[in-house]
Amino acid sequence: MAIERQRVKEQDKNERRHNFDPVESNLTEEQVKLEASRCLHCKNPKCVQGCPVNIQIPEFIQAIKDGDLNKAGEIIRQTSMLPSVCGRVCPQERQCEGNCILGIKGEPVAIGALERYVGDNTKAEMPEIKPSGKKVAVVGSGCAGMTAACDLRKEGHEVEVFEALHELGGVLRYGIPPFRLPRVVLDREIENLKAMGVKFHKNVIVGKSITLKQLKEDGFDAIFICSGAGLPKMLHVPGENLNGVFSANEFLTRVNLMHAGQPDSPTPLKVGKKAAIFGGGNVAMDAARTAVRVGFEEVYIIYRRTEKELPARLEEIRHAKEEGVVFKFLYAPKEIIGENGYVKAVELEVMELGEPDESGRRRPVSTGKTEIMDLDTVIVALGTGPNPIIQRSAEADGIEIITDKKGYITVDGETRATNIPTVYAGGDVAPVGESNAINAMGAGKKAAKAINEMLK
Repeated sequence: MAIERQRVKEQDKNERRHNFDPVESNLTEEQVKLEASRCLHCKNPKCVQGCPVNIQIPEFIQAIKDGDLNKAGEIIRQTSMLPSVCGRVCPQERQCEGNCILGIKGEPVAIGALERYVGDNTKAEMPEIKPSGKKVAVVGSGCAGMTAACDLRKEGHEVEVFEALHELGGVLRYGIPPFRLPRVVLDREIENLKAMGVKFHKNVIVGKSITLKQLKEDGFDAIFICSGAGLPKMLHVPGENLNGVFSANEFLTRVNLMHAGQPDSPTPLKVGKKAAIFGGGNVAMDAARTAVRVGFEEVYIIYRRTEKELPARLEEIRHAKEEGVVFKFLYAPKEIIGENGYVKAVELEVMELGEPDESGRRRPVSTGKTEIMDLDTVIVALGTGPNPIIQRSAEADGIEIITDKKGYITVDGETRATNIPTVYAGGDVAPVGESNAINAMGAGKKAAKAINEMLK
């Protein structure tokens, strides 16, 4: 009899609405063994091809079967230093698990849950490091930056990471809520890097506190820019400047990083009764689920297409619904209506789906009808773009970094090299493919490999 896919235990939906504790627990030891036994160990493992950092998935699962969890951890960390993170936040259904042969007729192996279990229950081995005499600057401490820092340090280079904010971790810290990514997990990965000898500088904005030219003058032999995309895309409708309108970036940063949802916060969040989040990606889900937890009585996701086109992970959509978030499909904002400077309502256009656009999804088209919805808070989760501060400061120093029409740094797809010698870029500031944690890690690995080869 075939073994069914093992499920993680989830916190009760009514209880988790009121706390930021992890929604999911790890599989039990018995469940891990059962799930590992489901792997077919294909000769041509499609799951590995679906992983942006090419984790040797059948090999680490075999080590679990053999009862050697430490070996499983070693295999994963050969290509990914963040198994506990990626096992929680990566879109496995579109990557490794989406390519699993078992998924053709049934459910794929729960690769993400196995990776997370191994990451949480094993320790990273400290490599022997022989000094190379070279120095590398990493701009940003998110997924791409931490991954690159690890691989660069292993080669013996002095690695210094420059982080603009007062805490490390990038979007993993300020963007992803702790109910999805417990901070103890993130802190553990950062401490591993510190133990390796990676140096971190907080509250340093490259492009303002220090420039690329100054980094070069300070003796850095290579620079990897992975500063993320922190410039929010807004609605561009009347009323967007009213009090009560937030970008998801600001809302999540204030709650996750500045603890604005707590009553004793020095920068408290004004919590109203009804909040609407415009967008349908994972950030929209994070913002909606966070709004529930900080005390909004009614929380809505408003999306201009149908549920079928939602880009968020199915798991995140399910969790949001379970926690009481209401989804309104085929609506788009036309105007935010205010009273005395604050949000009072929003005028919504009723949409229908037309012909497919360049993304392959059917384009939303206005029906000409509108509706008024009473609200006191609007959160815009339409994505982000690159902050041009590094490029502009470099240009002022006579260093012209080539960018595309959207402002993203243009890089070589394999090496992540920019047009400036010894300067590389990756992650959301120079995206290649979907914007997520594991792709950012892949960019960090490619950049580190190219830098290591360049510095030999």
